[in-house]
Amino acid sequence: MTPTLALTLLLAVLIGVSLGLLGGGGSILTVPILAYVAGLPAKEAIAASLVVVGVTSAVGAVSHARAGRVRWRTGVSFGAAGMAGAFLGGLLGGHIPSAVLMMAFALMMIATSVAMLRGRRGAPAEEGPTREPSAGRIVLEGLAVGLVTGLVGAGGGFLVVPALALLAGLPMPVAVGTSLVVIAMKSFAGLAGYLTSVSLDWALVGGVTLAAVLGSLLGARAAGHLPERALRTGFGVFVLAMGALVLVQELPRAAGAVVVGVVALLALLAAGCWMLVSSRPLRIARPASHTPRGT
Repeated sequence: MTPTLALTLLLAVLIGVSLGLLGGGGSILTVPILAYVAGLPAKEAIAASLVVVGVTSAVGAVSHARAGRVRWRTGVSFGAAGMAGAFLGGLLGGHIPSAVLMMAFALMMIATSVAMLRGRRGAPAEEGPTREPSAGRIVLEGLAVGLVTGLVGAGGGFLVVPALALLAGLPMPVAVGTSLVVIAMKSFAGLAGYLTSVSLDWALVGGVTLAAVLGSLLGARAAGHLPERALRTGFGVFVLAMGALVLVQELPRAAGAVVVGVVALLALLAAGCWMLVSSRPLRIARPASHTPRGT
């Protein structure tokens, strides 16, 4: 085993610990580890992260389901909509420049860290009746979150858990357990989209996945003995620093693609305006003649 592989597997354990302790954050760590430690290209790292997070979330969902902390109807409905968005995101991600994807991922890391440091607001109480969300809202929320997950391999638990807590009114432990079902469904759908244009080193992905699953079991055991707020604060600072580092490294590479994209967008807008003007003759309204009243 090479030192790089050993370090990758050790860090993969932290991915699982994050999922076990916090119900999210796996992909936030997985993509940078696979890209900068294991040396995978950006698109392969994103696709591989969907495998790691999907399998780890599925294993974690089983233990939560046994404890009665999974709302299956809401989770499957949200997850089905998320799968459609994730598959579309995976298809799009396979054709977007790698530097742009990594920049988008860095921005997602920074947004996630800010949300973690601020904490969740408006979370429902542990007890009491929960309201059933409308099917339309579930579909829209699921599509949006799934699209982000499939596109950049991020936006798992830290988007799904607040959405389930606020949208469905689920108690926080139930929202965490249900989110793991949603994350697993979305991750596999996003992976299917990426596999249309990306191939993976399945031996490496399998080893990282196994290490992450072991870490999730350790994290689940430690979850009841460590203060969640302190964990979220420390993890949020770490993610913020890593997101800033990725952004600094990828910004020069993505600058050219961003300029090309802006120029192309302006060209499309100019072409649309020209077609609109040329299709309709310009008419100049003549000033109405003023006729005095009473004449």
